[in-house]
Amino acid sequence: MAFAAIFGRRKTPEEVMREQQRLLNRTIRELDRERAKLEQQEKKIIADIKKMAKQGQMDAVKIMAKDLVRTRSFVKKFILMKANIQAVSLKIQTLRSTAAMANAMRGVTKAMSRMNSKMNLPQLQKIMMEFEKQSEIMDMKEEMMNDTMDDVIGEDNEDEESEQVVQQVFDELGLVFSEELGGIQVPKNALGAQAPAGAAKEPVALDADSDLQSRLDNLRRE
Repeated sequence: MAFAAIFGRRKTPEEVMREQQRLLNRTIRELDRERAKLEQQEKKIIADIKKMAKQGQMDAVKIMAKDLVRTRSFVKKFILMKANIQAVSLKIQTLRSTAAMANAMRGVTKAMSRMNSKMNLPQLQKIMMEFEKQSEIMDMKEEMMNDTMDDVIGEDNEDEESEQVVQQVFDELGLVFSEELGGIQVPKNALGAQAPAGAAKEPVALDADSDLQSRLDNLRRE
């Protein structure tokens, strides 16, 4: 702590790379400004060469031509230097990205290590087997309850439906089902007319018996 207070805090590699990249970007901007100045100077030299050529000042034209060549050479050098600095900046950015990825992987590795150390595989398998067992038991109980409910509720429904079917058949045949008569099926019209019909047939049966008796008496006499 004392050394840090005196000499300053030690910078991390990430901070150092960030500062270096910031410095390179600043250098690239300065090179662009200088190159722009040289290009403006180049245009001015070309204009002066044309002016001197029109005036016939050939010695001045030759000197300005040499200055123009040197200026163009410097412009090319600035362009090459900028390209090299940009390449270095790109390498620094790649290193920063690699370092960030390494830090992320280190954090993930630590988290996975902690999870693996806390994970008890046999206990987890036991829990899953117990869960599957209890789930099967619950399914069996639910199926038994459903069967029981179907037996209890479905029997009444079947009796009602069967009675409706029997009644419908009797209605179509013109019959009546009477529980008082012991389940005898009787025509509907015959219930009211059964007694008079029996009374009407009784005299006919008596006449037939008397006729048969008289014939037997005649045979005996002969």
